[in-house]
Amino acid sequence: MQSIRTVIFTSKLNLLMPFGPATIVLYYTTNWHGVIFLFSMLGITPLAERLGYATEQLAIYTGPTLGGLLNATFGNATEMIIAIYALKNGMIRVVQQSLLGSILSNMLLVVGCAFFAGGIIHRNKDQVFSKATAVVNSGLLLMAVMGLMFPAVLHFTKSEIQQGASELALSRFSSCIMLVAYASYLYFQLSARNSNYSQIGSEEVPNEDATEEDEEVEISMWEAIAWLAVLTIWISVLSEYLVNAIEGASDSLNLPVAFISVILLPIVGNAAEHASAIMFAMKDKLDITIGVAIGSSTQISMFVIPFCVVVGWMMGQKMDLNFQLFETATLFITVLVVAFMLQDGIANYLKGLMLVLCYLIVAASFFVHVDPQASKH
Repeated sequence: MQSIRTVIFTSKLNLLMPFGPATIVLYYTTNWHGVIFLFSMLGITPLAERLGYATEQLAIYTGPTLGGLLNATFGNATEMIIAIYALKNGMIRVVQQSLLGSILSNMLLVVGCAFFAGGIIHRNKDQVFSKATAVVNSGLLLMAVMGLMFPAVLHFTKSEIQQGASELALSRFSSCIMLVAYASYLYFQLSARNSNYSQIGSEEVPNEDATEEDEEVEISMWEAIAWLAVLTIWISVLSEYLVNAIEGASDSLNLPVAFISVILLPIVGNAAEHASAIMFAMKDKLDITIGVAIGSSTQISMFVIPFCVVVGWMMGQKMDLNFQLFETATLFITVLVVAFMLQDGIANYLKGLMLVLCYLIVAASFFVHVDPQASKH
């Protein structure tokens, strides 16, 4: 009972919980797709946040090394579950665009808001973070862009050996390579005694001085595991309704599917990361902020996207890394902008503002973007 009280009644976001059951009721009684879509989005948001909380609690028992890994994995569990449901329905573009949107919002919006909030609070000094972390992550993100670029370039230069089949084969090959690269990155990060790299991607493993306030044991290890299971199942149930309502919502809300997938869906999975990144920036712990936001982008681009290609391969869906020119170009420019912003290891509110404004440009461009492949599905 104590653990139920801790998990359910300590977070303000949990006021949104009732939207979950409401979604299911509406789905079977009406066909207001727009409302169903919005309700399932609101219903998943607190679950994603609590999933992060349960993982953090579990991380206390497993120690920082495994904890960082767990945090990173369950931190993106929501995105992965939504992606797998969309794959099952054959909505390959929705998978690609929601994962892309997740990377974009993590890198521009989350980092931007965090830098801005931190910069406003600590106006009279520059906030610093580890350059090594930022550089390694930027490198991995650029490698991911490389993996996504070649299939798109092959497709648009029409230089494949076999039309359509070659880019799929190349995508599957690149995905396996990217998974190997990500695995070696994790190994490097977990085994490195090099203190410079200790923060990379280890989402919420705080510095030693932060331990006393951040790590209070509130629930026991088995309770944490049980909550992870319950939340994951509940999120996957709601994701199914969310994915089914996307196309109807696009018609009834009069928004392009691309805009819904790239801008609105990632809000669901990233709400928790967003809040924690900003909170850490305000406490002047930027390394953790970078670990949460950029680490999460790295993980989606190097692990979740290739993983979805492999899962699609098993399901017989032709999920590939050809994200079309528009999306690939957006991602490329974003990674470059963010890499430049992070390279000097200093944050201030101007940088934060610039990143948020960049995100507004991206959002606006997807708002007027019609997907060339929309006719095929």
